[in-house]
Amino acid sequence: MFIGHYAVALAAKKVAPRTSLGTLFISVQLVDLLWPLMLLAGLEHARIDPENTAVTPLDFYDYPITHSLLGVLLWSAAFGGIYFAVRRYKRGALIVGLGVLSHWILDFITHRPDLGLGFGGIYLGLGLWNSLAGTLVVEVGLFIGGLILYLRSTRSNDRIGGYGLWALVVLLAAIYFANVFGPPPPDISAIAIAGNAAWLFVLWAYWVDRHRTPVNAAAPETATESE
Repeated sequence: MFIGHYAVALAAKKVAPRTSLGTLFISVQLVDLLWPLMLLAGLEHARIDPENTAVTPLDFYDYPITHSLLGVLLWSAAFGGIYFAVRRYKRGALIVGLGVLSHWILDFITHRPDLGLGFGGIYLGLGLWNSLAGTLVVEVGLFIGGLILYLRSTRSNDRIGGYGLWALVVLLAAIYFANVFGPPPPDISAIAIAGNAAWLFVLWAYWVDRHRTPVNAAAPETATESE
C-alpha cells in the first residue's frame, strides 16, 4: 500500500490539528522510510518476483525489524514517546503513535502472508494485492476519503496552501499508478535508493501545512499547528 498510508495521515489532521501533516506523514510511513536504509545496510532483504502478486513484483521475505508486528509496536511507542517529549501534546503523541501502527494494519490487509508477528514463526497477510481491482478500489477510496477530511479540517491561507497541496496530491497519485501499472524495477538496490526520496513528501507536507489553518482549532492550537 502507498497512497492508502498517506490517506491515514490526511485524515488524522482532523483529530490532531496541532500536529503538522509532515509529522503525520512520517508516522504513517515511518517503517517504509526506515526500510530502504535497512536494505542498503543489509539488515533486511527483498527480491524481485514479477509473479508475486497482481499488484507488486516484490517479495518481502525478510523485514522483521521494520515490518513485524513486534517491530512496528516498538517503533510506534518510540515515535509517540519522542513526539510527546518534544511537543508535550498528548493527543498528537497518541495519534502519531497510532499512525505508525496503522501502517502494519493496512499492510496486513494488502500483503500476502509475509508480515511476521516477531522475528520469525507466524506470518500474516490477507492478500488484497492478489486482486488488482480490489486493491485500486480500497486504496484509491481511502486516499480520496482522507483528502476530503483534510480539506474539511483545514483551510488554505494562500496559494501555497492550495496549489501546493494539490500538486502533492497529483504527484502521489501519479507515482502510485506508475508503480502499479509500470514495469518491475531493475533491482533491489534501485528500490532502496529510490525509497529514500519519500522524505521529499514529508518536507512537502510540512511546507504545505504551514500554509493551511485548522478550521475548528482553538487559538493556542492554530498558533502551534506546525508541531
